[in-house]
Amino acid sequence: MAQIIPDLPILAEDDSMLSRRFGREVANYFSGSPLNRVSFLRTDYGFLHAAYSHPAASFLLMDNLSPLAKDAANLSYVTRDVVVPLTGEEPFKKPEPEQVKEFNSAITQPVILFLGIDEKKPDFEYREYRGKPYFAVDVTPKGTIAEKAKSVIDIVKANGVSFIDGRRLLSLNAPEAAIYAEARALLDWHARNPFCGGCGQPTMAINAGWKRVCPPSDFAGVPEGGAPKERADCPTRHGVSNLCFPRTDPTVIMAVVSADGTKLLLGRNKRFPPNWYSTLAGFLEPGESIEEAVRRETWEESGVTVGRVVIHSSQPWPYPANLMIGAIGQAAPGGETIHLGHDEELTDAKWFSFDEVREGIANGVSGLGDPAPAGYKEGALRLPPQTAIANQLIQAVIKGYLDTAPKI
Repeated sequence: MAQIIPDLPILAEDDSMLSRRFGREVANYFSGSPLNRVSFLRTDYGFLHAAYSHPAASFLLMDNLSPLAKDAANLSYVTRDVVVPLTGEEPFKKPEPEQVKEFNSAITQPVILFLGIDEKKPDFEYREYRGKPYFAVDVTPKGTIAEKAKSVIDIVKANGVSFIDGRRLLSLNAPEAAIYAEARALLDWHARNPFCGGCGQPTMAINAGWKRVCPPSDFAGVPEGGAPKERADCPTRHGVSNLCFPRTDPTVIMAVVSADGTKLLLGRNKRFPPNWYSTLAGFLEPGESIEEAVRRETWEESGVTVGRVVIHSSQPWPYPANLMIGAIGQAAPGGETIHLGHDEELTDAKWFSFDEVREGIANGVSGLGDPAPAGYKEGALRLPPQTAIANQLIQAVIKGYLDTAPKI
């Protein structure tokens, strides 16, 4: 059974000069979070302690990156009392330097993420900041906290909610999809980086889950009352080290239009169902501009040469931690011949007329693993849903992005 495709984020009305000149901002799925991240407060342990302890605080539980949910469209949050058996009563009571000094790599610490505050619900106040605090807690059973984590999981499941598969979750309502994307990307980063990229030693989470640090000492294996073992020097302890912070991998994704502005280039790979096509995409490489990446990836995958490139919009994509940078490019005159021999990533690429694409938008949109929708004619073009930025790019072209009036 096909999943219902959720609506996209709704942005506030904006009558700025930029909006009048370039049109309304495009909001893609996984963006539009209702939370103010107040990132500058992640090192303020007075704030974190007060927010965590407040009765209005909500906690999103994640088990192996799968979120606790009421159903496919709605997350389920728990209160502080549910997570305390795993996290302890006051995980943010001690200041960060003291926690680093007490590091013991033999003891598993649950990852607690501060996600932000919902200012529409001003239940909690700290200085001039008001809003309902939101946290995410990793309850994946592992290490020395496995039994405690399992106990928390059993308790919430007994209340009639469950963890839904987080491998390719595209069914949540838009605001909660953005909250989930933030939590998933961060927890995936923590899971992939338990050891230091500078020296290979175990690390620990700080900054409310937004940084990992390589402590200079470790109590692992030390008898009670003994002094911690000094660890080897590490380059991440000197200056600013990007190894310690979450990474986001930029990816270009592009709707390429023919030189005469009447056709759209789409491709498919072996994972796609029959007749299902999408826009081309690829990773941005070091020392490369977005526009250059669009031209390179298009040529490498399809053989088509692209001239002018314009950035359209972007989409956070938490699988695992990408930023999809959407662009629209136009093929150079004489550069439209398709050749798949450079990079064998695609199994096919074609130029589709705008009429074919309109038919695909009207009757052929579905999720990657879902059946074709009602009204679809076998053999016609199938396209990705609006939760994918590819759909937004295709729609932009069909709805007149190339007209003389600006559309961005």
